[in-house]
Amino acid sequence: MNNNTDSKIPKATVMGSYSYGWQQMWKYFLHFFLILIIVGLVSTPVSFLQDYESLGDPGMIMLQLFAAAYLFLIVPVIDFGSDLIYLRGIRNEKIDFAELIVGFKKNYLNIILANLLVFAIIGLGFVFLIVPGIILACRLSFVTFLVMDKDMEPVAAVEKSWSMTRGYGWKVFGLFLLAIPIFFGGVICFIVGALFAVIWIQASLTALYHAVDLEDQKKILDDSANTQSLAD
Repeated sequence: MNNNTDSKIPKATVMGSYSYGWQQMWKYFLHFFLILIIVGLVSTPVSFLQDYESLGDPGMIMLQLFAAAYLFLIVPVIDFGSDLIYLRGIRNEKIDFAELIVGFKKNYLNIILANLLVFAIIGLGFVFLIVPGIILACRLSFVTFLVMDKDMEPVAAVEKSWSMTRGYGWKVFGLFLLAIPIFFGGVICFIVGALFAVIWIQASLTALYHAVDLEDQKKILDDSANTQSLAD
């Protein structure tokens, strides 16, 4: 339920998404900033272990295996939960930080499998040719939201993301492309600006999902109404 009915509805465009993302970023800045800190802390152990090169050490091999398990079994739950919280903010819904770990209580298997499936699909795309990898990354960018927002299973979420982004692929690509100068612009601004840039970029991607989802729901309702009209 919206807490602010006066907020404009995001447009399913690159600039429309960044505009709405900017608006909601400042409205929920402390919430999003806290999420950024938590996700960063959760990801730190993996980055720390990956810096070691003593792969011949049995103890280090065990740590590397632990890092891989942590990366694929723990981190995705927090990442998916953080996307759900961003979506709450974009929709002006009540934010509950307990949803950050809700994946451990429910939907856990779908989160892990969806993350592995997307990772494998995009990875294969980049292995064979870079361009297909980029296309797949853009077309599957809504999977996380669909798993958390619609409680979809992995394959259904991949198929739905592919369907939802049909006709929006270039807009998703444009959003990611514009994220590059925004991020580096943030880095130039005393490094700290990069934090604002990351939050803005994530809020904008979430806004694009929200906008496309609204249009998708409207299309489904229109199709249903047309079908009913023909039946009558």
